[in-house]
Amino acid sequence: MPELNHLLLLCRAGFERECAVEIQERAAAVGIYGYPKFKGETGFVTFICHVPGDALALTERVAWDELVFVRQWAACLPVLTDIPKQDRVGFIAEQLEGFPLCGEVWVEAADSEQGSALQGLCRKIVPPLSSALRKQGVLSNKRNQRLPRLYIGWMDERQLYIGYVLPRHASPWPQGILRLKFPPAAPSRSTLKLEEAWRFFIPEEAWPKVLEPGMKAVDLGACPGGWTWQLVNRYMKVVSVDNGPMDDALMKSGQVTHAVTDGFTYTPQSPVDWMVCDIADKPGRVIDLMIKWIVRGWCRFTVFNLKLPMHKRYESYIQCITKLDEACKEAGIPLHRQVRHLYHDREEITVFACQEQDWQLMLDQLGR
Repeated sequence: MPELNHLLLLCRAGFERECAVEIQERAAAVGIYGYPKFKGETGFVTFICHVPGDALALTERVAWDELVFVRQWAACLPVLTDIPKQDRVGFIAEQLEGFPLCGEVWVEAADSEQGSALQGLCRKIVPPLSSALRKQGVLSNKRNQRLPRLYIGWMDERQLYIGYVLPRHASPWPQGILRLKFPPAAPSRSTLKLEEAWRFFIPEEAWPKVLEPGMKAVDLGACPGGWTWQLVNRYMKVVSVDNGPMDDALMKSGQVTHAVTDGFTYTPQSPVDWMVCDIADKPGRVIDLMIKWIVRGWCRFTVFNLKLPMHKRYESYIQCITKLDEACKEAGIPLHRQVRHLYHDREEITVFACQEQDWQLMLDQLGR
């Protein structure tokens, strides 16, 4: 079995530095050391571990869904170049000596300008490659997610990565991207940010309880109502807070009260089930507002975005989350929170938070 020491990581193009810093810090925290390599706007990073075999160990010791800037990953051989156009399938098959039996094969490119040009090739090569690998005994006859996922990363025409990862230790979505269709009735595309957050952070079987019809919600910075639309679509009663105008159809639903005021000064009359916030302001100012809502018990669940500055994005993320954690610890509030740079985010990251007791109650109800 090959001892893989290269970790291939996919991220949003332009966020390679953040991805590289994150994986180096998370690897060191579990006793794995190496160094990252990347180029800007490529949508991927490689992390070279000093010890052979540590790349696969890293995917097992760090939960993929606890990473912020890493979308997808796999432990790989060193990069392969000079790929023959006339026999790509044969070339890949030759590299697989010693690989374990795999239950599926994924061929992906990065979500970047270069990667877009390779998407067609990635799709076309899967059927003939799968057939060849089954004959070779590297791929099972039927898809089996208990076996490793054979991963082919085509980063550009001259760079090919071959490796594998256990499906439970990697994203279930191609390229690590949860793609959603825009609902035509929604007033803005920002609606997809909240839907993706719910789908990523909250198990779907928990939705009937966590996103229960009749719940009370507050949307801070709501105009024109993209996030309010999601709340209304779950049959919640919503106070939409913004000085700007709200979508007419939402206001006619009878489920929305428009509080024409600043989201930073609004105070709820009583605690609510959900508070969501997509205010475009400095992350330090927004995190202070979120801390106030959480510490004072004004909401049970929250999803909010932090707009990161162009420079020192990673440092800003760490400062904000550390401030949130320390404030909750000082207040004696055990907090469950997750952070992710979602596909529908741009220069922001999304945070889901609730009290640990509410999260554990939900897991208990799901039998987890």
